[in-house]
Amino acid sequence: MVRKFTLLWCVALCFFACESDDSNTGSTQQASPTFTFTHDWDGTPVSNADFNNFIFTNANGETISIERLRYVISDITFRTNSGEVLSTNVHNLVDVTNDNGLSYTLPSTIPIGNYANVSFTFGLDNEDNAQNYLDLNSANFNVPEMLGGGYHYMQFDGEFINSNMEEMGFNYHAIRAVDNPGANPTFPQDTFFTVNLGAIPITSSTEIEIKMNIAEWFKNPNLWDLNVYNQMLMPNSTAQILMFENGQAVFSLGEVSQQTE
Repeated sequence: MVRKFTLLWCVALCFFACESDDSNTGSTQQASPTFTFTHDWDGTPVSNADFNNFIFTNANGETISIERLRYVISDITFRTNSGEVLSTNVHNLVDVTNDNGLSYTLPSTIPIGNYANVSFTFGLDNEDNAQNYLDLNSANFNVPEMLGGGYHYMQFDGEFINSNMEEMGFNYHAIRAVDNPGANPTFPQDTFFTVNLGAIPITSSTEIEIKMNIAEWFKNPNLWDLNVYNQMLMPNSTAQILMFENGQAVFSLGEVSQQTE
């Protein structure tokens, strides 16, 4: 059963009154966990201080520089041991380039306790993607109507050294896969995906690190050749599906910090 919650914390409190065994607590205390987003290249930390330099080599052997990286996560969910799910109708734009959105505190509260799984959506599901978001509009994160409208899931831009040893730009932009761009586009496959972080205890003060290994976008399970797929990838449904497949291994759970009272 999936239940959306609002800022009316009492709704969540009533829902979880019968779940104390699953969350291993009889407490009615509430908490707003914080999610922090960190980035690395196969274990080497990456920040915007590393951008605009040819210091990364992908699995296909191309040397690249990163100029922009920003992406949306949404619908953070908390599942109890009995399978009940508390799903939040939220989204956060993680903008590594401008150091914005790297820390996100849930705007509402949930009961403290042990949760069997915490997850989020990379991008926006189809229902959410049809909504209007002022923050994403102001960030120019929109997708053209001829490609189905809605919003990007990710904008990842930079340059690479191509097979002719020349600097060339790439735009690794993830959106909903689309065919037949124009007045009546069609959608062969959903390309948002769920990231499961596993079991996490939520206390009165919990900080959850979500790690993105940027290098994984280029290697698993599809070895990415930037000489083939570099620009004009948004109207290319084949490229979008390859991104979707590679994205499955990009995110992982990092450190979970707890503070008890």
